[in-house]
Amino acid sequence: MKDLLLALPRLAWMIASLLADRAVPRRAKLALAAVAVYLASPVDLIPDFIPIVGYLDDVLVAAIVLDGLLNYLDRPLLLRCWPGSATSLDSAAAVARRLARWVPARLKARVFGGKRA
Repeated sequence: MKDLLLALPRLAWMIASLLADRAVPRRAKLALAAVAVYLASPVDLIPDFIPIVGYLDDVLVAAIVLDGLLNYLDRPLLLRCWPGSATSLDSAAAVARRLARWVPARLKARVFGGKRA
């Protein structure tokens, strides 16, 4: 989880880059915009003022989004927008994948529309 917390600034950068990229499908942009608003919003499922636990919902949402992006968008596009190395993306992706397992597959599929064909 520490790796994902350290990757949050990179994830924010990647979300901004993907929102500006014309190659990103509209459905993915809508999901990214919604996540950006949720993460920036002071209103959360678990209030951030609660020590440690308050950030769990943000970390879980970030994990679901990163896992969904890796399943839905092409890797070269993600690497172009990721402000780090391919290794750092793979490291963050491994953590995100483990955390995203806690969320039902049907719910994750609704965010990005399932796996890309």
